Amino acid sequence: MLVLTFKHIIADFVLQSSWMALGKDQKTGWALPLLAHCLVHLALSLALILIIAPRFWFVAFIDFAIHITVDRAKGLCSSTFDVTVENPWFWTLIGVDQALHHLTGFGLSIFMAAN
Repeated sequence: MLVLTFKHIIADFVLQSSWMALGKDQKTGWALPLLAHCLVHLALSLALILIIAPRFWFVAFIDFAIHITVDRAKGLCSSTFDVTVENPWFWTLIGVDQALHHLTGFGLSIFMAAN
């Protein structure tokens, strides 16, 4: 769980460019920034899992699929309802997004630990 949390912080905050962060929430042109951002998550997850527990390599792809789904849902909400940083719902969306990502890491960690 700690490793996946660390990975998430690095991928979501250190390695996510403004092009990714702003682009993935747009009404149009969101696909490439979203894919690029989620591929960063995939690369880091896969590298860490291959080092720590290589038999669970496929978990990185599950993480990728969930991450792209959660981020796209957030982007749809942001673009559909014109949620900008000035809107009070902006921080709610950020909070829900981050909570879902951390729950994903928790669930995947439990899966790997149990198997």
